[in-house]
Amino acid sequence: MKKIFILLAFSLVSFTNGVHCLAASHEEILSALTDALKSLAIAPEKLENSRPSLNDRDLCIAVIYNKTGLKPLWVSEKGPEDRATIILNFLKKSDEEGLNPQKYQVGEITDLWSSTFPASMARLDTLLTYNLIKYIHDISYGQLQPLSPDNSPFTDVLEKNFDVAAATETALSAQDLTSFLTSLAPAHEHYQGLKQGLKVYRAIAAAGGWKQIPEGKTLRPGETDDRLQLIYKRMIAPGIPQPPRPESNVYEPLLQKAVARFQQLNGIEADAVIGPQTLAAMNVKASDLVEQIIVNMARWRWQAHILGSRYVLVNIASFNLTAFNGEEMVLNFPVIIGQLQHQTPVFSDSIKYIELNPYWNITPSIARNEELPNLRKNPRYLVDRHVRLYSSWGADATELDSTSIDWHAVSPSQIAGYKLRQDPGAWNSLGRIKFVFPNKYSVYMHDTPSRNLFSRSKRDFSHGCIRLSNPMALALFALEDQSKVWTKEKIQAIYDSGKRTVLRLTHPLPIHITYQTSWVDKEGQIHFNRDIYSRDEKLFKALQSGNDRIELNIDKTPADPNDKLNQ
Repeated sequence: MKKIFILLAFSLVSFTNGVHCLAASHEEILSALTDALKSLAIAPEKLENSRPSLNDRDLCIAVIYNKTGLKPLWVSEKGPEDRATIILNFLKKSDEEGLNPQKYQVGEITDLWSSTFPASMARLDTLLTYNLIKYIHDISYGQLQPLSPDNSPFTDVLEKNFDVAAATETALSAQDLTSFLTSLAPAHEHYQGLKQGLKVYRAIAAAGGWKQIPEGKTLRPGETDDRLQLIYKRMIAPGIPQPPRPESNVYEPLLQKAVARFQQLNGIEADAVIGPQTLAAMNVKASDLVEQIIVNMARWRWQAHILGSRYVLVNIASFNLTAFNGEEMVLNFPVIIGQLQHQTPVFSDSIKYIELNPYWNITPSIARNEELPNLRKNPRYLVDRHVRLYSSWGADATELDSTSIDWHAVSPSQIAGYKLRQDPGAWNSLGRIKFVFPNKYSVYMHDTPSRNLFSRSKRDFSHGCIRLSNPMALALFALEDQSKVWTKEKIQAIYDSGKRTVLRLTHPLPIHITYQTSWVDKEGQIHFNRDIYSRDEKLFKALQSGNDRIELNIDKTPADPNDKLNQ
């Protein structure tokens, strides 16, 4: 009797789990998928939409399967296909790109992986499809899209040219899906260097990071301090020459060298003096540096993934310009960028022409806010600065005598209607060279007579344009392929003449204006710099948030639509 009971129990278990033991047929999976798609209740006219928002998961799935033939794409009666395994592997390792695998439902996909229930296999197929296109979008364009040139606020929206069905078809037709998905991230050294840095600093954070160094008096070379052992341990970090363990509490030269390198990597004057700023940088947690790297990788995904064979790179956050010929950095010099209330925007464009001895057309906002108050104090304010006054911005405007006008009777809106133009010369606010890449932000790069400002470590003094410490070197680089026509001597002669001359580039030169608070140098060492516009924390929170819209308040004067800086 006992034997019969056991056999009966076994039979019941086998019957109950029969679906798990027997593979689902193609027809059963197809039927389950069809039922699932019908349950979405998407109106037929909506299925013609090729660019639904990724936030609308159901519509995305309905559109994709409607356009790919209402059939499973990655799962067969044998289970997940090889391409499904490739997709899951990329979603699992998306953290290497600074993305979050859980936002691609990796847990649920893994739970369903071995299921033989038709409905579960259909669910697995749609999960793979939807999260694949999310990954393709995010790695290609970024998880968030900035709504303004200062990257704030952000909105979790679909890139406007992203076609979900076309993206799926491209993945389906890829001969090598691994190569296709690998190719989507920026391939240039700036992004890939941060990717390697993310791996390094994650390992440091996982190992516990470093101990906090107590506050104390500013420590100078040769002085004695009980904190030196902790400072020594903090210097055991990537890119820093490893000093021997201090035998005493005296701040000795080898440790000074390591501290100076640490300061250099953190955007601090490399004087080996350990003051409040250096100490604060030493006490930044390794986990916070991981977040900083993730934020800057996200910024690179917003911009052009192919930078060009020759290009100019401006990093707002490091007050620096570099120029590259292939992988070789050929220029590297300081720049001045926009003040907090006049932030330099982030975008990519191409330098079209160079203006030697340019005019400066003073913008209406500067005329209202700066020129008018000074004219009320001194009627000769324009004349003394070689600024001409015209009756309007029109082509038929007449020149006026600025000293004969009662500026106290002129309102801010009235002066904005005048055109104020500064003549070329040593006094000109644009200096002797201007680089123009026509853009909607009316931003350009130029020389400056205020050379002393380049010695400052924090150089945010402009109204948004970029002032160059070595404009002649950049001009020669930009005109390199026209060097037989525009020799260094000829350019210098025009420069010295004071005559306004426009030099058009035969091949426009790509320029990428970035905001990178962490980046990798030509030796492969990662730098961490100050967040001058206070953007990092806000962006990281937005990346981690599930909200579809994050409003970020920035203390910034709105752009004036009437300002035409490139006139």
